[in-house]
Amino acid sequence: MTPPPPGNYGWGLPVAASTFAREIDSSLRIVHWAMGLIFVLWAVFFTYCLIRYRSRPGRAAAYPSHSKKKTFASFVPDALVLAFEIWLIFIFGLPIWAHVKEVFPAPADSTHVQIIAQQFAWNIHYPGPDGKFGRTDPTLVDSTNPIGLDPKDPASADDLVVVNDLHIPLGKPVLIDLTSLDVIHSFFIPEFRIKQDVVPGMKIPIWVEPTMTGLFEIGCAQLCGVGHYRMRGDVHVESPKEFQAWYNGWKQVQEETKAQAAKAAQASTPWE
Repeated sequence: MTPPPPGNYGWGLPVAASTFAREIDSSLRIVHWAMGLIFVLWAVFFTYCLIRYRSRPGRAAAYPSHSKKKTFASFVPDALVLAFEIWLIFIFGLPIWAHVKEVFPAPADSTHVQIIAQQFAWNIHYPGPDGKFGRTDPTLVDSTNPIGLDPKDPASADDLVVVNDLHIPLGKPVLIDLTSLDVIHSFFIPEFRIKQDVVPGMKIPIWVEPTMTGLFEIGCAQLCGVGHYRMRGDVHVESPKEFQAWYNGWKQVQEETKAQAAKAAQASTPWE
């Protein structure tokens, strides 16, 4: 597994590692360049006014009267800025927003996972080969069942649950359902340009399609308690073959753990 390039967190933006990351970056660059240009132009204009109309020995500061024509002309810079902002929002920004937040890839062509946040971890829930998520119940949550997966639900038998360790395949969209067991968290992967609040009682869908393999980081961008600083996880973007090997390996470990737990429970049951 190859980590992101050295210097990923420098003065500039982190690497763009999703299909829509560059679109978001382009909007950020336009805003920053435009604000920088406006700042320079207004600074030049203010400097000109300070020099041109300054008070000098024998002459008071000049306050020339404005005609209607000059008054109208004074609003031209504001109108240009307003026109730019309207273009930025409606012509440039909204299509990007719609692409990221409203146009989701087809479930049949995507990897589907559920991520359940809690103080202070990210629980990753994968469906089994049947493609169905097992039922969850908050009353079943304990140290061995962090998401409250119902063992009586047949769809739960082949599900896979891991903590702080998200694996996704390269070149395939990933549908993610976010929810929280306790308080508001914020799911943040800088390289994917994803930041989404995670609210208790709500299932919030997001999606991403990674464009490079590597090891990335999930952070919580919302203060969620005394352990907020350590609420982090790893994102492994792998080739489809590597992803399947990881999934099969974890499934085997999980099944062996369940079998050992069942054997231990049977051994501890007193004879009748």
